Amino acid sequence: MSHDLDPLILDLLEWIDREPRSYAEVIEAWRTSCPRLTVWEDCVDPGFAMRQHAAGSDVSIQLTVAGRDFLRAHRRIVGTSNPPAVTAKGVAAS
Repeated sequence: MSHDLDPLILDLLEWIDREPRSYAEVIEAWRTSCPRLTVWEDCVDPGFAMRQHAAGSDVSIQLTVAGRDFLRAHRRIVGTSNPPAVTAKGVAAS
C-alpha cells in the first residue's frame, strides 16, 4: 500500500468507525474513477474494512481488527461506542 494514501485511508476508516455505514453510502462517498486514487480498494484489499451481510437489510461496512489496529498504529482515536470489529471471517473480535 502506498504511504501517500495513508491520510486518506485513515480518513475513510475514521468515517466508517463514527457510525454505521451502508455499502452504498461508502461507495457513493469514496469511490473514484481515478486509477491513482484507490482509497476504497486500499482499505478493503489489506482487510481494514469488510462488507457485512445481514438477512433483510442493506449490506453494511465494518472495520476489521486490522482496520482498528491500523487506526491505533497511526495514533488516531477509535470510537468505543461502535460494535466490535469483525475478522475477515465475520466473527466478532474484542
